[in-house]
Amino acid sequence: MGDQFGEGGDVRILIVTDAWYPQINGVVRTLTAMRDNLRDMGDTVEMLTPEGFKTLPCPTYPEIRLSLVTARTLDGFIRAYGPDVIHIATEGPLGLAARHWCAGRGVPYTTAFHTRFPEYVAARFRIPIGWTYPGMRWFHKHAQSVMAPTLTVVESLQARGFANVRLWGRGVDTDLFKPGRKAKLDVKGPVLLYVGRVAVEKNIEEFLTLAVSGTKVVVGDGPMLSELKTRFPYAHFAGAKHGTELVGYFNAADVFVFPSRTDTFGLVMLEALACGVPVAAFPVMGPKDVITEPTVGSLSENLADAVRTAAQHINPADCRRFAETRSWRASAVTFRSYLHPFDPARFGAARVGPADAAREPIGSG
Repeated sequence: MGDQFGEGGDVRILIVTDAWYPQINGVVRTLTAMRDNLRDMGDTVEMLTPEGFKTLPCPTYPEIRLSLVTARTLDGFIRAYGPDVIHIATEGPLGLAARHWCAGRGVPYTTAFHTRFPEYVAARFRIPIGWTYPGMRWFHKHAQSVMAPTLTVVESLQARGFANVRLWGRGVDTDLFKPGRKAKLDVKGPVLLYVGRVAVEKNIEEFLTLAVSGTKVVVGDGPMLSELKTRFPYAHFAGAKHGTELVGYFNAADVFVFPSRTDTFGLVMLEALACGVPVAAFPVMGPKDVITEPTVGSLSENLADAVRTAAQHINPADCRRFAETRSWRASAVTFRSYLHPFDPARFGAARVGPADAAREPIGSG
């Protein structure tokens, strides 16, 4: 690990992820940024994603597709590509299959802890986190590095018995997310914005019930969207937005509100700051690691107070300056330094190029 490769060079990297387009979330945006920056650094990067496999909808989250992958298909894919390193990004069917493939051949690999899955399961199904964390420890226990997005998450995982946990910070695309054109919203200001999945674990109800002036705007899709539209008719539900259209919603906001108590990071907070929008959130894991300066956001157990403070006392220019210090290039360099190489010839890799051009994942370019 450490300085295995330096900052650049032609390393063949395989990233295995169950989260990929057409999903749009923090995991997908992070992995897209890693792929693009690593390629810019001279590496060859292949994404093994649900694209091209038969899939089934995830129970209660039909927009999440679960891959039906066979050991034979996975083996053929990896042998054809012949990676120098394998990174397993998620704990879904593809991640499990890749872990099994590596373990059966003594091939080293790295993993990442993107999502507090036990907390999500507890919020949605009332299953105690003590029942699910052992499975997460099992999944990650043989990884050469378990990459976590913040120091708080690193320490939390270490306290739960995870080994080889490494800090892998996140970045933001400041060329895309920047002050500028605003979405046209026919609503009464101030505009209080939420962006993300519309799901129980995101704690959106607490945002929608805040006793603060202004209009609450929700950008995103998810299993609770229809229910919340009915229950909160005074809020503005815009649906999912992407790219410059999403940036327009950030720029139309006076405060970005992040009500989640379960996220490991919260990339949308950095995106809001890059647009010059202050953040209001709870003082919990995720927000505490992103909002590290009081000049860019307000953290309080009283979320309404945090919203008022962010609206009245924070300079948008300070938010933008703060975001400009967080680059995806630096994040990619850190990611690369944790990868663990092996000799692909040990399992008869063909190394003929990308495993199957016809299966190039959506958006992999």
